[in-house]
Amino acid sequence: MRVLLFFGFWITYFISFQIGIAAASFPGEKSNWQGFDRYDFEIKDRNCIVVTPKEEAEGRPWIWRARFWGHEPQTDLALLERGFHLVYIDVAELFGSPKAVTIWDAFYSYLTEQHGFSKKAVLEGMSRGGLIVYNWAKKNPEKTACIYADAPVCDIRSWPGGKGIGKGSPEDWKKCLLAYGISESEAETFKQNPIDNLEPLARAKVPILHVCGDADNVVPVIENTAILEKRYKEQGGVILVIHKKGVGHHPHSLKDPTPIVEFIMTHAMGITRESDHH
Repeated sequence: MRVLLFFGFWITYFISFQIGIAAASFPGEKSNWQGFDRYDFEIKDRNCIVVTPKEEAEGRPWIWRARFWGHEPQTDLALLERGFHLVYIDVAELFGSPKAVTIWDAFYSYLTEQHGFSKKAVLEGMSRGGLIVYNWAKKNPEKTACIYADAPVCDIRSWPGGKGIGKGSPEDWKKCLLAYGISESEAETFKQNPIDNLEPLARAKVPILHVCGDADNVVPVIENTAILEKRYKEQGGVILVIHKKGVGHHPHSLKDPTPIVEFIMTHAMGITRESDHH
């Protein structure tokens, strides 16, 4: 009888502890975003946003938006409806540099350790957001459920460098070189781009989806997605590219986000449930 009471106590304690993690409220200012509760706060002096679903899906899955908060939000909204949390931390001017990766590491630890989020995140990188999404994922492949990249920058020489057929951005190029601590000449042989060192992602079998406008002259497909796609496939990685004929850099996403949402649900939810059993 005593043994049963002892185990009963610890089972009750464990369940209460788990519920406590899940129910932990977020700090900062609470507001309404597209009909969902939004929380704004800071971590490492960086602006953070967490939007909570009305009903959480099993395992607390989440999508981590890297850039351009609120732009073309149809995928984010569809996933919120399906019980995902939506999160963001601002590292815009760091261009996916090691400092940005360190900040993302801290945010990941906060969300998974203090709020019980799934150990595997869905990463969403629009445009320059592709830089941080890939650089963080390559350092943390075991923490990445899948990657959805939209017209993503995959080589800083293409954008903001403008060293190929793209327009580039001279002002952003200066900031980018500063963020990485490299010179113009060192950038020519730079090997820390999303197109480089894809082996960790391929080994971990991280599924990738790119959505691109074929007429993009800001982040040209041929200098970015096409190179990454070829290299990832050569290393045995699985990548799907949705091409939008005649479309430029904008608008991002798809009017009907169903293909994106289905990709994420297929890969993230299966992984989430599996990881929660370990």
